[in-house]
Amino acid sequence: MKMKKYTAPSIAEAMKLVRADLGEDAVIINSKVVVTKKLFGLIKQKNFEVLAGVDQVELQSNSSSLPDLPVQMKNLKGPVQPLQGQIDDSVTNELKNEIADLKTMLQSMHRHTIQSDVPEHVVPLIDFLKRQELNGELITAISDELFVHQKHSNQPLTKEQMKEIAMNTLRNRLSDLPMGGLSYERKYINVLGPTGVGKTTTIAKMAARSVLEKKKKIGFITTDTYRIAAIEQLKTYANLLQAPVEIVYNDNDYKAAIEKFAHLDLVFIDTAGRNYKEAKYVEDLKKMINFDEEVESYLVLALTAKEGDMDTITRQFNGINIGKFIFTKIDETNSIGTMFNLMIKYNKGLAYYTNGQEVPEDMEEANLEKVLELFFQGEFS
Repeated sequence: MKMKKYTAPSIAEAMKLVRADLGEDAVIINSKVVVTKKLFGLIKQKNFEVLAGVDQVELQSNSSSLPDLPVQMKNLKGPVQPLQGQIDDSVTNELKNEIADLKTMLQSMHRHTIQSDVPEHVVPLIDFLKRQELNGELITAISDELFVHQKHSNQPLTKEQMKEIAMNTLRNRLSDLPMGGLSYERKYINVLGPTGVGKTTTIAKMAARSVLEKKKKIGFITTDTYRIAAIEQLKTYANLLQAPVEIVYNDNDYKAAIEKFAHLDLVFIDTAGRNYKEAKYVEDLKKMINFDEEVESYLVLALTAKEGDMDTITRQFNGINIGKFIFTKIDETNSIGTMFNLMIKYNKGLAYYTNGQEVPEDMEEANLEKVLELFFQGEFS
């Protein structure tokens, strides 16, 4: 087989090079995205590298008498056998994986690639986005929009214009995601997340608002039997709200608590904080808690954590129907781009973000415009 490597700014252009050089019978052996840095590393530009090949098997002498057969069948030596059922499963899976990779790349190329260096006056905004830890794909999308607007302008974009373009780009990516707090349509409020993110305090804030603002009758269930301090903390909040608390150790305890709280409007479930990077702890939760249609589940993550760790934890919870994130400790960090990165990647909305320990004050119910203003409240001059 003759093999050759091709590089182009889009997968479509790469395929044109392949067909022009190797013909229509060429096959894609491997493909990947290659990122090159421009403007001292501030801007990343994507290219696509495709490894293609074509068989060099000579046709049999009688192949000319088979003009109507597919080219692939003409190149076969020996008697032609039916193809159905003859394709090896491993080959089929490999082809499926290749097709999936190509689809992913095509989806990422719905916009054009930057064709020139970013103007100098745009660099402070790019630096600001990087400091906010917005991921490279989103920064590139914003850079593309800035490039388009700059191309059609006779003078440099102002700071306000650049901010508005950046906000619109993020707004378009986030507009389809659900925003806002409790719906009050489901009885059981299940709060999940790793240890140390502030789940118990967050539950107390949500519960207090339900009592004070919505006049709901509430109760608490805790599965966090590993930390005595957490149970005592929840009991303190429950006493202040005059709400009952049930401590459950297994699925039977959980079912009994559900029956006991049948008369209540809302039941807040405080789950144990564990190292949810390990899948077994997620499975333990599934065995104890019934994640049925009556449950509204939220994943709580602290913005002070590493994005890679938060990404791993979110992926572990893929088997549970989690509609929205709650991000805590926003007051303890200067960068909140991770919030957008995870929301867009996992197609999940945002219910609340917390900015302190006071109950119930230090928690904001999310809406898109408020979150965008929060992101851009820093100075990028």
